[in-house]
Amino acid sequence: MSSEHQDGGVWLDRALGAAAALLLFCLMAVTTVDVIGRYILNWPLRGGFEITELLLLTLIFAGLPLVSRADEHVTMDFIDAAFGERGRRVIRRIVDIVCGVIILALAWRVYVKAGKIAGYGDTTDILLIPVAPFVYFMALMVAITGIVHLVKAALPGAYRDDNKPFDPDKAGTT
Repeated sequence: MSSEHQDGGVWLDRALGAAAALLLFCLMAVTTVDVIGRYILNWPLRGGFEITELLLLTLIFAGLPLVSRADEHVTMDFIDAAFGERGRRVIRRIVDIVCGVIILALAWRVYVKAGKIAGYGDTTDILLIPVAPFVYFMALMVAITGIVHLVKAALPGAYRDDNKPFDPDKAGTT
């Protein structure tokens, strides 16, 4: 990957990586407090399950653009051996364009659903935390993921392994 393209997304990696680390730490802390409170003090954390659900939702969707940017999705590369290097690049770009368009359409649908949830005033059952901001966050992260796919398809050298020769005998990360 060329340095200018790599530097352009470093802020995204750092920001979402730091957010994911913080969310994971909070998830660990909530779980620890809930378990200690429940089994040792016989006093569980009120709404611990709701907090855990919301933290997991946020963690998963904060990580989605990171996974897409780093090409760490689960892939099947059995077709790659049939194509040369140029064919593999073309296929990757076509797949990223299709994924980007589909993911942006999903982001739009999630955004519409978030508006409905906000209109209903949905909250969690115990702590009465509004759900809409979390669904809007989901829509934003899904949209960023779609944009990541489209940017990768548009930029030459956007893939980590564009310069590596294909080796069918070497086990990849997939």
